[in-house]
Formats: sequence, C-alpha cells, structure tokens
Amino acid sequence: MVVFTKKEVVVDNFHGTEIADPYRWLEDPKNPEVQEWVDLQNEKTQAFLSLYPHRDKVKAKLTETWNFPKYTVPRKEGDYYYFHKNDGLQNQAVFYRVKDLNSDQLEVILDPNTMNEEGTAAITNLSFTKDGKRLAYGISLNGSDWQEIKVRNLETGKDESDLIQFCKFSNIAWNEEGTGFYYNRFPDPSTVPADEQSFNNKVYWHELGTTQDEDVLIYEDPANKEFSFNPIFSDDYRYLLLNVWKGTENKSRIYYKDLQNGGDFVHLFGKGDGEYSFIGNEGRTFYFITNVDAPKEKIIAVDLDNPTKENWVDVIPESEDVLSFGKIINQQFVVSYLHNAHDELKIYSLDGKHVKDISLPGFNSLTGLNGKKEDETMFIGYTSYLAPNSIGSYDFNSGELVQVFQQNNKFDTEGFETTQVFYPSKDGTKIPMYLTHKKGLELNGENPVLLYGYGGFNVSLTPAFSPAVRVWIEEGGVYAVANLRGGGEFGEDWYKAGTLERKQNVFDDFAAAAEWLIEQKYTKTSKLAIMGGSNGGLLVATSITQRPDLFGAAICQVPVTDMLRYHKFTVGRYWVTDYGNAEKNAKDFEFMIKYSPLHNVKEGVEYPPTLITTADTDDRVVPAHAKKFAATLQAGHEGENPILLRVEKNAGHGLGKPTAKIIEELTDVYSFLIKTLGVEIN
Repeated sequence: MVVFTKKEVVVDNFHGTEIADPYRWLEDPKNPEVQEWVDLQNEKTQAFLSLYPHRDKVKAKLTETWNFPKYTVPRKEGDYYYFHKNDGLQNQAVFYRVKDLNSDQLEVILDPNTMNEEGTAAITNLSFTKDGKRLAYGISLNGSDWQEIKVRNLETGKDESDLIQFCKFSNIAWNEEGTGFYYNRFPDPSTVPADEQSFNNKVYWHELGTTQDEDVLIYEDPANKEFSFNPIFSDDYRYLLLNVWKGTENKSRIYYKDLQNGGDFVHLFGKGDGEYSFIGNEGRTFYFITNVDAPKEKIIAVDLDNPTKENWVDVIPESEDVLSFGKIINQQFVVSYLHNAHDELKIYSLDGKHVKDISLPGFNSLTGLNGKKEDETMFIGYTSYLAPNSIGSYDFNSGELVQVFQQNNKFDTEGFETTQVFYPSKDGTKIPMYLTHKKGLELNGENPVLLYGYGGFNVSLTPAFSPAVRVWIEEGGVYAVANLRGGGEFGEDWYKAGTLERKQNVFDDFAAAAEWLIEQKYTKTSKLAIMGGSNGGLLVATSITQRPDLFGAAICQVPVTDMLRYHKFTVGRYWVTDYGNAEKNAKDFEFMIKYSPLHNVKEGVEYPPTLITTADTDDRVVPAHAKKFAATLQAGHEGENPILLRVEKNAGHGLGKPTAKIIEELTDVYSFLIKTLGVEIN
C-alpha cells in the first residue's frame, strides 16, 4: 500500500535562509484530512506486519514474559505501608495499603483500572498528610501531562469534595495540621492561547473542603512567565520553600518564606547559577544537593542567617562519581552515587562522616528509596538488565537488608550476562556501553543486535529490566545500551558536551557504538537495529539521516524531528537550553539545521527499514513531529525498505499507557525487528 501525502507551499525565512515546510498541514490533529491520512498510515503499517507469520507467537511470548507481579517501593504513612502492585497483566497498577508487609490481605486505596473505560487513567502524584489520614492524588488521562488533583479520606475510603484542575508538573505540600495544601498550577487552558498554556505558573493555598475558586494566590512572578514554582515544606513545617525552575535546564532557584514570622518570600538562591535540591533542615540550617562549583554534585549546609556562598559548608564534598540522589533518613544522609552508569549506595552522618556502604548486586539501578527523617528502617528498590525490581527493608540498627514481598524467580539469570565496555567516539572520548545477552555468545558477526540510546537532558541510562528485552535476548539477540554524552552519567560536563552546538557529539557517540559492535564481530549492518524514544527518537531519526548505510533497521519512538519549530508546541519551550532556538538565534539555526532530521532527508537515498511510532494525544512531543518526518522520509526514500508510521489512539507520551496497549505496540515493534533483521524465532 502506498500512501500519497500532498505537499503545500509553505516557506519560512530563518535569518536569510528560506526553509520549505510542505507537510505543515499535518500539524493540525483536528483536520479530517489529517485524521484520514493517519488511518491510511496505520493500515499500511498493519498490512506490512500482517505478512510476518509469527506475529501471534511474538505477542504470546511478550504476554507470558510480562505476566508477573510488580511492586513499587513501599512507604510508611501513619499505621500503614502503601505501595503499587500490578498482578501481572493489569492495565494499571493498583495502589494498596497494609499494616503488615508479610500479610496478603491488601486493602485497595486507588484503582485506576476503574477510573475510565479505556484503562488510561494513571496516578501521577501522591501526597499524604502528616497524620496519614488523607491523601491528595493526581490523575492523568490518555497519557496527558495535565492532571487533576483529588483528596481521598483514608479513614472513610472515599473522596472528599475537593477538585483541583489545570495542574502540570505540580507539587502538593500539606500543612502540618492537614487542613489544606499548597500547590502550583497553570491558568485555565481555555482562557489563554495554545502557545501560552505552559506559562505563568502560580502557587495557591487550598483549604480542605472549599472550591478551587476560593483558593488563595500565594506567589506569582508575571515578569518571569516561564518560571514554575514547586512548593515544599521544611522538615519542621516552619518554612515554605519554592523550588523555582525553567524548562529542563539543570538549574533552579530557591525561595522561602518563614510562616511563623510572616513576611515575603526570601530569594535564598535567586541567580539561576546552578541546581539546588532541598533535602532537609535542622532549624535554620538547610541542606541542599547542588552542582554549583561541583559538576558532579555535592551536599552543602546553608545557615539562613549567613546564607552567602562563602559561608556554605561542604558537608559531603564532590567526588569522582556523580552524587545522583540524597535523602535524610534515620538522622543520616543516604546517598546514591553513579559509578560508571550504575548505582552505589552510601550512608553518611549529618556532619559528613562516611558511615558505611550498603552492598547491592553489581550493575544495578535504584528504583526507589523511601524512609523519613526519624525512621529506623528504609525501603530500597533495585533492578538490573537481567532481574526485575527487588525490594528490601534495611534496618539501620542491625545493618541488615531483608527482602520484602514475594520475590519472583521467573527469570533465569545464570544463563545470561551483562558486561560493560568502553569504546572510542569520533573525537577519542571513551563512551561506556552495556551489553546483555546469553552466555557463550559467539562473536561471528551474525548476532542480531538492538542498540538503544538517549543522550540528552542530563538523563542517565542505568540498568533496568524490560520484559520485551528479555524476550529479545532469549531469542539470541544482544541488547546494547550506550551511555552517550548529553546524559548525566558523569556529571554536568558530560551533560553539557551533548547540548546546543555540541549536540553532534551525541550522534557521533551513537554511530561509534554501532561501528564498534560491527568491528568486534558482535553483528553486521544488516543485523543491527537502533531504537530510542523522545529525545532518543531524535537520536534515531538523526542517525538514519546521517548514516543510512550503518543500520539494518530503526525504531523511532515519539520523536522530536522538527528542530526549527519544536519550541512552538506544548512544553517544547522547556527544551531550548538543550537544543537552542533556531527562530530566535541565528547561531542556533546554523548548528540546528545541520542535524534537524526533518530537514536532512535527501531524495534518492535508501534508508534502512524504519518504524516511527507516536500517539494521537501526546502533549509532550506532539505527534506532528512523527507525521511530518514519516511523510518526508517516505517521499525521499528510494528502494524497497519499509518506512512505516504507527499512531496509537487515545495515548500520550508513555505515561499511563495500559498494559494491553504496551504489549500490542511492542508486538508490532519486535515483529518489525524480527522480520526486517531476519531473526529466527523459537
């Protein structure tokens, strides 16, 4: 099936350079012609996949592998332990509580599976009162970043009348008495233009039992409409802090207000010169994780009476590894470090003395760490490429880590292995890469390899279990994850090396990973597939336009592809500090146009088999990126390789996607990979 995509004459002038945008009409999702085009693209994709005779077998394997109990790390609130659990194939995990973690008598608190017929309701925010009697929770539908906040009375098991709307990336901070909470939200989207809906964030006070119209405005900053303000209480509830952020840049500001003495908010850190993450206080001594003068992060103590930089105390100084997480539990700092892209856990006293390391299996990632300042026990979750989430209860007095919940032994770890290698990029920089596969892999250049990457926004790719990857390696595939520049694996310098005019480093790192895998006889071009989503979708799209000869297949998920217009849609303006703004700055245009995937597709080139995926209600990376790229690639491509677009209905960027939809999409993705790479499935 051939889908004809009409072209229109649309030309923009970027600093004296005219750029055509013939598929701009695809940006309007409400246009019936666009909807018809999407339906035809989906039909074309399903027609191709229907030719693969083992698609049902792939789906059956994915379903079976997915079907095991999944728990989140529990938290103690009042007399109960709270956690999410998915029995195996439920569309959404259910939020439970129990007084004894060894009991199987679980009480359902929130079941998102019952909140809408499509199974696309997701719990996005949880905040308990100090006494544990009430819970404020956020609900998102169809994968949207927008959420509503409701209040559940945990004594009656019913919702109160409270309803908070227009929230996105919001925080909830209950007062000590539990009579109300501070929260931040945007204006009612119906009252502002579409391109203004993610501006003018404000902080409000909501009194329990009142309507949102009665909420009291606490803080706004009309002069800085791009700022957002997350309210946080200090440990003693005396101070209301605002974590002030602007987009995805690794910087923040901290304002605070003394609720006991009144007065205005004090700009404790108001310059935007680095990241400041509040982790607790002792009276007027506040503790923060910061990257100011510490690219790999440190913990500082700040005296509110002497807050200037020369009076800061480095409690836990910067070290060789990145300090990625810190929390005060049992009156001690519990700190996670990234060592070569995997987590190591350490305990320090509040005066910065190293107490001990907590031993975790090698090549693991923390999935959660819960405990309060006075608790003698904390809960730790960790995972690897070979084993799903394990959860342990750590006793600070005995130093013992005891497994909680029934641990799943469904997956053999003895027959598989994860190794880490360091390969040279184009400029000689050593890049780490994880390789997971069956033991005894023969390096004969014939192994199917799936290479995954991200490379942006200070995001670190650390080991994580995936049922789909498990199926891949069981079928003899190799799963490779490259820790590209632009991520946070080695701190601020590593991150900055993959941003703005240095973004090409990310694509060079990824191409070098592919070349290394071929040189070392793990695979060959026709057996090498690449995959990435969101910013990783940009990575894949750029990679196939820059090196179409290098890859045997590409999975390009919810991608950013139009680097000249991305900032005009939903929260795209948040990403300017990573990408630049080609419309506003001529220098940014010069380097962005060189790699923007949409603008670097060439006619008459044979591109690798490519499956582009998106979702019709994605309000993070709008589906126009995927649609326009698919149309451009299909028009320019030469040869028989399939260039396909898959548009999920009633779904977003990934948040809250029902298990049934996830398995269906992965069935299409892995059927496409297996078919195009010529993999034999058992």
